[in-house]
Amino acid sequence: MRSHLRGIRTAQSGADELRALQFDKLIKTLEAAASSDLTASSVQALRDCDLRYPWNGTQAGLVVAEMLARLPLLGRGALRAKARAALTMTPAEFVHYYESSGTTGDAVAAPKALHDLVVNTMNIGEMWGRFLGPGDSALILINGPFAPAGYQFEKVLEYIGVMSTRLWTDNVTGDYTRILDITRELHINTFVGTASRLLEMVQFALRSGCAVPRFSRLLLMAEQTGPHLARHLERLTGARVYVCSYGASETGTVAVACEDGQLHLQEQSYLAEIHDDDGARLIADGPDRGELVLTTLDLPARPLVRYRTGDLVEVTGKRCECGLATPVIRPLGRAQDVLAFNGIQIRQEDVEALLWPSDPTGVVVLNYMLVLSGDLAVCLVTTDRRPDPDWHTALERRLATLSPASRLAVRVVEALPPLSNMGSYVGWKLSRVLDLEDNSAWHRLPEPIRAVLEQTLTELDAVAIPTARAGSRPHEGAVLS
Repeated sequence: MRSHLRGIRTAQSGADELRALQFDKLIKTLEAAASSDLTASSVQALRDCDLRYPWNGTQAGLVVAEMLARLPLLGRGALRAKARAALTMTPAEFVHYYESSGTTGDAVAAPKALHDLVVNTMNIGEMWGRFLGPGDSALILINGPFAPAGYQFEKVLEYIGVMSTRLWTDNVTGDYTRILDITRELHINTFVGTASRLLEMVQFALRSGCAVPRFSRLLLMAEQTGPHLARHLERLTGARVYVCSYGASETGTVAVACEDGQLHLQEQSYLAEIHDDDGARLIADGPDRGELVLTTLDLPARPLVRYRTGDLVEVTGKRCECGLATPVIRPLGRAQDVLAFNGIQIRQEDVEALLWPSDPTGVVVLNYMLVLSGDLAVCLVTTDRRPDPDWHTALERRLATLSPASRLAVRVVEALPPLSNMGSYVGWKLSRVLDLEDNSAWHRLPEPIRAVLEQTLTELDAVAIPTARAGSRPHEGAVLS
């Protein structure tokens, strides 16, 4: 633990010794990778190389770059196809077994060895400890049966002396009564979890006549949380939003938030490259943008070498005002989360900028889902109170600018389909966009929502609803307005 803590301090200070530390850890990672069935053949490329041992940090950085350039990239598909082949120990030798959600392909085995847990806990804790500590209390609300995040964050909060309670709600009933009671009774001031889960809890409180919980900080993770969504959550809860960490089940936590809300790359534990049409290159001092490629330096039990994460990131290239020297990155989501609709490319932030403008007045949209059918888009929204027709018209006009050649309608509903709360598992497009050209999509809709959509599509004469798709007649009260 002491040696790793020194590594954290070295990375945070920007000391020249960091590159030598990374070199030493890379050698150990490659030794571990040589015993992994998945990566053994790929590291053979270095066996006959004449690489001189570096004598200073500058030389170490050059040698590391040369070594990585000789190694092949590892695609997500290759890892998912042979996930357990990446392990260098038997499953029984790990202390916990986890998997990724598997929603974008085969699940990836992500068991945790004791060393993994200790290193990840320290990496996160030494960052969170800059703005959290004894006297704070936290609600961990992560409904993740396979992923390690809930357990890991509980250990981080123990590490920095913060009392926490880890709760969850039923995905079907969505009853948050006891969670709201505990939050109030314990005077919890910090929320740790996903934005969609928090929005559902706020909506439940409003619908049930309960007080909306007020926090000092929202530590959000696992979902893309842009500036408009963050500002919306801050208005609802009175808290400051921190996108508290970035990573994946298979990689561990790659970047962690500082007190200024910036995500800092954990360089003591990862070598990070940017990959685009020009190839791959190590993250340097300047700004950059592309797919993140990672080599783990502290996961000997499941080493990953030049792993293509599939995540698009932006490197700011600017020194953070918090004083840390580690690079600041901003996740931009996955390439597949761009929505192609009627010839237009639409991103999550495009939609949310229109739903949650910087100067909102009147009725507030709590949450949303887009439903597509041909050139028609129906935006299902939940609101804090009943809107009038003028509000509908104004919102429809704003959203219409996303795709002027398309037809668009807004419908206010009591509750969104459960899928809208699963962005941490399936990503923005799969959780917030439903394409009715896929017949199976109708079966994933609760009856009141399906009735609303059938009525809307019929009114706008957008599609002919086949008898096989139609449910019962629209329920009264399914639409608020």
